[in-house]
Amino acid sequence: MKNCPKCKSLLKKVNVSVAGAKDKILSYQCPTCDYFSFDQKSGEKIVQELKENPLKIHQKIVKISQDRLGIYLNKDIIKSLDLKKGDAIKISIPDKKKILIELQE
Repeated sequence: MKNCPKCKSLLKKVNVSVAGAKDKILSYQCPTCDYFSFDQKSGEKIVQELKENPLKIHQKIVKISQDRLGIYLNKDIIKSLDLKKGDAIKISIPDKKKILIELQE
């Protein structure tokens, strides 16, 4: 077992849940001070799992005006993409079941 680099107390092993991941990440936490670190191997496994299972959110289409429909972007989408008012996007329709939205630089 490792000791805390700040206060030299014995670190406690804790399995931590990560939103969107099935597996847990191993964390080393100090019971005395606020120090913590994550196990690199389990962290890499979680990152890979999150990349394989992208964020999916169900949205309803809303009527904006007489001839226009739209969707609101969920706060999690806005936060994960760091979207701001006025950001430019490109919309394409690869087939009748998909809408692809890409951020433009």
